[in-house]
Amino acid sequence: MASSETVRRHTQDDVARTALRLLDDVGLPDLTMRRLAAALDVQPSALYHHFPNKQALLADLADRIVSPRPVATTSGEWDRDVRSAAAALRDGLLAYRDGAEVVASTLSMGLGADAALRRLSDSIALGGFDEATTRRAATALLHFVLGHVSHEQQRLQYDSLGVVVGRGPDASADAFAFGVDLLVEGLRARVVSYL
Repeated sequence: MASSETVRRHTQDDVARTALRLLDDVGLPDLTMRRLAAALDVQPSALYHHFPNKQALLADLADRIVSPRPVATTSGEWDRDVRSAAAALRDGLLAYRDGAEVVASTLSMGLGADAALRRLSDSIALGGFDEATTRRAATALLHFVLGHVSHEQQRLQYDSLGVVVGRGPDASADAFAFGVDLLVEGLRARVVSYL
């Protein structure tokens, strides 16, 4: 394997970027610390200098998946901003193979990817909702986005393998927009009921 000099040259960022590339190449089930170490030409134990375990690595990857997708500046209309934030999150998740699964598993363990929930919450809060409603609505929307994109990514993988199992639920961009609209309109109905 590599000399100790090679090990010293790799930064945490190098390790995470390589892991994201491997995620795209082989998918989450085959993204192992051993495979990552081989791609970096180091011993697997060298990775633990940067990440104490695979869960910490996945948390970093989840943060990278959801963070770099900036949402357009706020429009001043909360409903438009919520739709934009949801679309930006979808785009970020779709940018990486198994992106939704990485983010969902990290969130379920409470290890990262908080930026996704924070962006959705910030957009919803512009509608004047109380903190509890904002948090619940953002969580529901996040669950919808993760579920929808997970379904999209599974269908893409099956299609790439030529597997046709039936039509299944609509996983198109139009179906995504429709689901987000349902949630936004439900929130709008709550605003009306407050008045």
